[in-house]
Amino acid sequence: MRPFLIMVMALCALRMRQAGTLKGNALVATVMSNFGLEIAMREAGINLLRTDVGDRHVVEAMRRHGYSFGGEQSGHLVFLDHATTGDGVLAALQVVAIAVREGQRLSTLAQVMQPVPQVLINLAVRDKPPIASLPAVSGRISAAEQELAGMGRVLVRYSGTERKCRVMVEGADESLVRAHAQRIADSVVQTIGA
Repeated sequence: MRPFLIMVMALCALRMRQAGTLKGNALVATVMSNFGLEIAMREAGINLLRTDVGDRHVVEAMRRHGYSFGGEQSGHLVFLDHATTGDGVLAALQVVAIAVREGQRLSTLAQVMQPVPQVLINLAVRDKPPIASLPAVSGRISAAEQELAGMGRVLVRYSGTERKCRVMVEGADESLVRAHAQRIADSVVQTIGA
């Protein structure tokens, strides 16, 4: 994944809040955005609204709630007061403006948040039954969530465009995250693997 883009999202949200331009005191991001973003926004008192993957879902949520900023870590950052779609040039200009205004290097500005280890495993599947209907997989997910105890998260979802299941686990301890991701992935393969 691209942790720098998540840091850009955090930076822009924090500076927009300071300037009073972060409508609804909220940032809209997808379910794939790093858990470190969630921690940083919570600590700053900014609400984080997660949507399905895809910038169209981000924009729909922004419009529905009247929010001004959102994006996904693929790089589609949407500043709804300036444009209706993700715009890399606009995002770059926003970051450059912050750097110039504050007289800071990008490496310093990027320290507004710390991404947590994130493991993503993509698995080919033969069909896509609801994850909740797969007891072995659901059990592995529950065990991981209990051990992470709110200091990480588990996301198991099907691709919207491919016959794949995506297993994502995040948390402070990379070895623990990897172990849980692999256990869940093994369970998916044994249950519905292609």
